[in-house]
Amino acid sequence: MQLGKIKKILKENKEVFEALENYDKTKQLPFQRKRIDITLSVKTINKLKKIKKKTGKPISQIIESKFKD
Repeated sequence: MQLGKIKKILKENKEVFEALENYDKTKQLPFQRKRIDITLSVKTINKLKKIKKKTGKPISQIIESKFKD
């Protein structure tokens, strides 16, 4: 009877357990943020600044929104 409850919990929370399993391997959670340095053209930077001014969103959120699943 307990095994059935455990299986149900594992099935309902599959994404959480996968994230924790991945954390054990990489020490990173999928929703953590990490700063990186990238090189962009001036044209691209200006486009991002225009979108930022228009939407009020930070540039990082603009970039992330383009890669959402």
